[in-house]
Amino acid sequence: MSAEEPQDDAPEEEEDLRYFVRIGQTDLDGTKAVERSLTDMKGIGKRTARIISEVADVDRHATFGLLDEDEIDSVVEVVENIDDHVPEWMANRRSDFFSGETTHVTGSDLNEKRRHDINRMKMIDSYKGTRHKRGQKVRGQRTKSTGRTEGTIGVNVEEIREEAEEEAAEGGEEV
Repeated sequence: MSAEEPQDDAPEEEEDLRYFVRIGQTDLDGTKAVERSLTDMKGIGKRTARIISEVADVDRHATFGLLDEDEIDSVVEVVENIDDHVPEWMANRRSDFFSGETTHVTGSDLNEKRRHDINRMKMIDSYKGTRHKRGQKVRGQRTKSTGRTEGTIGVNVEEIREEAEEEAAEGGEEV
């Protein structure tokens, strides 16, 4: 009978479970733990997720979708105002080129800022910008043996077999 009791409790938990929790423009998995789910968002890693859960007074091991509406709202508020809660050395956008401010950017804003930075490097023809333009490695990696974008250089066994079969078929018909 003890095996039947957890089955009765399980549907009640699943009724309250929110499978998706939306923060900004990102849908987070509500079936994961709070800390694990927050790391799915761009710009938030393990350490930042732990800080967010501590500041929001939420158990980081609790299932994100089972939290109360107030707790989810507090997590969302901390994520939106993460600059106030993260130390300056931990921010992902320190000394911004245009504003000079230190901020922590998350979600789709991070993609936009990154694209903007790459385009600026291309416009001013910096070394990294020219590497981006050419589609080559940017961060000093080796290019002698890796990063080749051309097709495979070598023997294509399948084509040789097909040609041999075609020749054999043509030769059999002529004889």
